[in-house]
Amino acid sequence: MTRRLLAGALLAAGLAVALPATADARLEEIGKLERGVQGSCPRTCLAIPRTTGYQAKIGPNREAYTIPRDGRIVAWTVSLGKPGPNQTKFFNERLGGESQAALAILQPGEKLTHTVVAKAPMMKLQPWFGMYVQFPLEQSIPVKKGQLLALSVPTWAPALQVNLGGDTSWRSSRPKGSCNDTAEQSALVGDTDSAQFYCLYRTARLTYSATLVSTP
Repeated sequence: MTRRLLAGALLAAGLAVALPATADARLEEIGKLERGVQGSCPRTCLAIPRTTGYQAKIGPNREAYTIPRDGRIVAWTVSLGKPGPNQTKFFNERLGGESQAALAILQPGEKLTHTVVAKAPMMKLQPWFGMYVQFPLEQSIPVKKGQLLALSVPTWAPALQVNLGGDTSWRSSRPKGSCNDTAEQSALVGDTDSAQFYCLYRTARLTYSATLVSTP
């Protein structure tokens, strides 16, 4: 299924024919999800709550979610945990509704203040709980080297792997002093397009990735 979805994404981007004939073009997964990388629900059921986040570090790698070269994003992928009915009800009631998320492209700025330069359509996640799912983009997203891949979650998403090493961490768009405040909306959605990504959360990974076709 993943291959069929990706083929559809490439066709939508107008790249399926050009890729084989273009030696310098690359197809690669940014933030590749290795086997076993998945949201931690239901056993240790923590979720990404009302924020936009990106993975800052995975072990020694600080560049896993940095765009390595100019190109176009043609699909994004998320590996979701499987919260039970009571867990799902708990999150729905306390975090503003049903689980949903979208890929966002950030332009890094000074003092960790980053700006959204592009967004993928928002996707409902509950039909895919417990699964590794890829969302092809009907319109591919142009990206530049050095930009960041982020995940915007206006409600909640079971896309958080926990209890990892202290050298793994992610940042969110919450301001200083509000790192543990999940009641306030901090996701970069609607007219909100920039924020200081002050809050750093260690021992956890956001379980998303995106497919890049580089510009020849």
